[in-house]
Amino acid sequence: MKKLHTLSAATMMIAALGLTGCTVEPESASSEAPSDGAQAESEIVLETNQELHDALPEDIKDAGTIVAVNSGSFPPYTVIDSNNELSGATAEVGEAIGQILGVEIEHNTVDGLASVLAGMDAGRFDLDLGPVGDYEERHAQATFIDWVQEYVVFAVEKGNPESITGLESVCGTSIAVQAGGSAERVIKEQSDKCVEEGKEPVDVQSYKDQPSSVLAVQSSRADAFFSSQAPLTYFVEQSDGALELAGTGKSNGFDDILQGALVPKGSPLEDTMLEAFKILFDSGRYEEIMTEYGLEGNMIEAPGLNMGS
Repeated sequence: MKKLHTLSAATMMIAALGLTGCTVEPESASSEAPSDGAQAESEIVLETNQELHDALPEDIKDAGTIVAVNSGSFPPYTVIDSNNELSGATAEVGEAIGQILGVEIEHNTVDGLASVLAGMDAGRFDLDLGPVGDYEERHAQATFIDWVQEYVVFAVEKGNPESITGLESVCGTSIAVQAGGSAERVIKEQSDKCVEEGKEPVDVQSYKDQPSSVLAVQSSRADAFFSSQAPLTYFVEQSDGALELAGTGKSNGFDDILQGALVPKGSPLEDTMLEAFKILFDSGRYEEIMTEYGLEGNMIEAPGLNMGS
C-alpha cells in the first residue's frame, strides 16, 4: 500500500491544545506499522460511491483533491519520517476515504491543533483526519466525525518501581505530561487533591512532545508519562522492554474520550465525510486497519458527529 506524502505548510503560531499535541518521531522508532514492520495489503476493495462524490463541493471535485492537515507524528495513527512521508493508521484511513469519495487526500503538516484550526478558518485546509480529541468546548470551532475511542494511562519503567496503579496512586511521584494538554490539567488537579489529603504533591513535568516525555521516564527523571494509551502502547513496544503500561482499564480522571476527524464548522463536507466513514466501517476496512496497528481496543461501533462531551 502506497505511502502518502506530506507537504510543507506555512509557519504559524504554536499553541498546544487538547490531549494530543504536536509530536515528532523518536530516532529509534520505525515509521511503519508496529505489528509487523510493513503495511499489509488489504483484501477489501473499496469502490467510489458516486452519490457521495457528486455531493462534494465543486472546487474539490474540480481539483480531485481534499486538502487535509495533521499536527505531527502521533503513532501509531500518524508517523512522519525523515523524508516527510506519512504512514500509520490515519494514513491508511485517509487512503480508504479517498477511494470511497473518488478523490486524493493531500496531507499537510502543521505545528499543533491551534494551527490546524487557524488554517481551516483561513480556507487552506478542508479536513483533519485526526484522531483529535472531541470535547464539547471545541464544537464551536469545528465539527468532529468521531471514529475512535481513547484512554489515558501511564508508561512506567519496567517493573513499575513506584507501583503506579492509577491516578489515585501518584501522590509523591514525578509525572511527565505534554504541555497544554488535558492530561496535564488532570494530573495537576490530582496533585492538589494529594495536598488536600495531607500527602506529597505530584512533581508535574511538562514537555513539548511525546518523545521528550518518554525520554524523561527512560532516563529516570520522571516516574511515569501520563498520556493517551494508543501512542503509549507504541512507545512501550519501541522501548525494547524498558517500559510498560500501568493504570490500564481505569478512567484516570477522564470521562469517555472520543476522537475523530474534524472539518470547519458549517463545512459542506460534514455529512459527506460521515457517510464515507460509515461505508469504511461497514466494509470491514476500518476493523482491518485498526487491527493491523494493534488498535482493536480503540474501535467504536459506528462513527458519528460531535459525540464527545
